[in-house]
Amino acid sequence: MTTAFFLFLVPMTQKGFFDRLLDEWVADGQEFLHVKLPNLIVVALIALVLSRLIALATRRMVTVAEQNKASATRLAQVKTFSAILRTTLHATLWTLTTLQALSILGVNLGPLLASAGVAGIAVGLAAQTIVKDILNGTLILLEDQFNIGDSVRISGMNGVVEAMTLRRTEVRDGDGTLYVIPNSQITTVANLSREFSQATVNVSVDFSAPPDEILELLRETAMEVRRDARFAADFLADPQVLGVDAMHGSEMVYPVQFRTRAGQQSGPVREFRRRIRLALEERKMLPGDPYRTFHDYGSPSGGPAPGKRGVVRPNETPGEGVAKPVDLTALPPQEHNLFDAE
Repeated sequence: MTTAFFLFLVPMTQKGFFDRLLDEWVADGQEFLHVKLPNLIVVALIALVLSRLIALATRRMVTVAEQNKASATRLAQVKTFSAILRTTLHATLWTLTTLQALSILGVNLGPLLASAGVAGIAVGLAAQTIVKDILNGTLILLEDQFNIGDSVRISGMNGVVEAMTLRRTEVRDGDGTLYVIPNSQITTVANLSREFSQATVNVSVDFSAPPDEILELLRETAMEVRRDARFAADFLADPQVLGVDAMHGSEMVYPVQFRTRAGQQSGPVREFRRRIRLALEERKMLPGDPYRTFHDYGSPSGGPAPGKRGVVRPNETPGEGVAKPVDLTALPPQEHNLFDAE
């Protein structure tokens, strides 16, 4: 071992060894200053310019949303998405910049890239659903398919959007149940509160009521609700009475349409139903019944009177040529069978 150490020291004691070492250092330094350093500066400048462009683009997204007077919820979503996009692009940019700098300095990137590739494949196979969630969530935000507070129907669930991220959406239905839906499962979105809401109320009235009188009554009642101070601000247009939509047995259906601000249709519709119920009762008009049938009423003497037809009306007696009202709720169960009526 002593001999080997002595043989190792012999070249170092010679003046030529240090001269060659110094010459190599000078040559490496010249190459670094002449070739590698300019390349590193160019790569750094390109990275800085791209980083600046990313910051400007993401900031521009927020500025455009503010100029378009987006809602507070939408503005918050744009800010969240722009921050996520900026962070992701910056991480990708500086990762690529670091790899390029190492390559310029002569570092062998083969083993590093091979290891990163194997790890990336493993992570990709294990987390492909998460990747789908994030990609679909990004598209939902970019396309403005729905926002927090919107009433939606997605993946068979109805409710109001309470929260949303790039990976999941939370929807709460009418009974308070909270559904957490991965964004990758959202394929079709029904937004029930975009721009306006439209509700149709089908009013069922008996066949004996004059249609023109019913249509006028529906218009008056609907306009009363339209002019009500509690609901006037909710309407976007006057209610529309569409006419007679269907006939079933002694039932005639009159649809009435209400167009209101998004999500504000429930109040006017409930008030209209209450008022039309009272108006029909005041005019002694029966509700429609698809199982009610017509009969030939007999004459006052009890004989038949062909062509004289009608339905049971309240407050009328048999002497007026109309059947006596019968309280079906007072009949025994075996006698109350609408399907056996003739």
